[in-house]
Amino acid sequence: MLKNEYQMLKEANKVILAYSGGLDTSVLSYWLKENGASEVICVSVDLGQVENPDKLKEKALAAGASKFYNVNVEDEFIDNYAYKSLLAGAKYENIYLLGTAIARPLIAKVLVDIYKKEGADLIVHGCTGKGNDQIRFELSIAALDPEIKVLAPWRFWDIKGRSEEEAYAKEHDIKLDFTKDDDYSMDENIWHLSHEGLDLENPENEANLDKVLKWVTPPEKAIDKAEIIELGFKNGKPVSLNGETLKGSSLVKKLNEIGGKHGIGIDDIVESRVVGMKSRGVYENPAASILYFALEKLQSVTIHPDALAYKQKMSLDYANLVYQGKWMTPLKEAMDLFMEKINENTNGIVKIKMYKGNMYPAGIFADKPLFDEELATFEEDSVYTQADATGFINLFGLSTKTYAKAIKKD
Repeated sequence: MLKNEYQMLKEANKVILAYSGGLDTSVLSYWLKENGASEVICVSVDLGQVENPDKLKEKALAAGASKFYNVNVEDEFIDNYAYKSLLAGAKYENIYLLGTAIARPLIAKVLVDIYKKEGADLIVHGCTGKGNDQIRFELSIAALDPEIKVLAPWRFWDIKGRSEEEAYAKEHDIKLDFTKDDDYSMDENIWHLSHEGLDLENPENEANLDKVLKWVTPPEKAIDKAEIIELGFKNGKPVSLNGETLKGSSLVKKLNEIGGKHGIGIDDIVESRVVGMKSRGVYENPAASILYFALEKLQSVTIHPDALAYKQKMSLDYANLVYQGKWMTPLKEAMDLFMEKINENTNGIVKIKMYKGNMYPAGIFADKPLFDEELATFEEDSVYTQADATGFINLFGLSTKTYAKAIKKD
């Protein structure tokens, strides 16, 4: 097997490398050529996280790449990936907002596009054999084109860990902007920022938020003044912030800033990876946290009770599919159609009050609410006959009574 993989590299004229400029891909861009690849093309997929593509390009070319692409897809990411997950209320293990998982299918799509444009022979990624991303990348690439060959050097090369990677980089004069002592393993896009490794690996350790957090102010250090914002939704998708109509990526960026200063959007999670192990990470997702919270409040007023109950069950299945890398599957696509259908009436405005890491609803204004104050009031009304409840309870409880009588006979 090892011989085959090394042989594939030697026979490859062009290799597409999923490139972030972090430790793994900085080493890989050099290592691939050293081990036989004739030409390495680095592809950076910009989901709102690339601050300086020119610097990234310079770094990739210095490490042996013959060509560099930076493809900005932040609008597509928010509109067609993040907002679909939001509409579904997808939270893996009821917590994780899937910021990394929803990004991988889109990155794979871009890699396949460049692969075909360049007439390449292989796609290479820097995911380890312990993680989820290897599954997400490879399942997505297979769904797009099952004939494409994918290599994951972490599964067969001689380098055994981050320390050895750093040693390799130093030996080959590959410039790094960090050291293992102060750099967490991070994944960033405009929907979230994740932190793993170092002292975070052990869940017994309290996260040093002053050291870890980049977007969010620790709640105890957040400003002392509460703030109320207004979020507008159409068919369940966010369309405005404080009365201003915005495209998805702009709305998310602004909301990240607002939520971050109030300490909103910190998730410290131990999650169950697909490969079977538990893993701890700290996630920053202020905009995503606010949007999930606001949409759930609006949906409570706009979605038919049966549909809402079924949606809440489906949300877990949806999250599991996405987490496992099955974004491009018939079941996931069918679920999206269900979510769009039941959110056709989810239109209106939600006010959210934020204060030191907490959120509170400050008003839900649906265009066509299913809530009827005249029906729900505790005061006298003329639309509900309370005496009808007697017959309803007799019928509704008939199976319970029948069962109780049968058991009592025994």
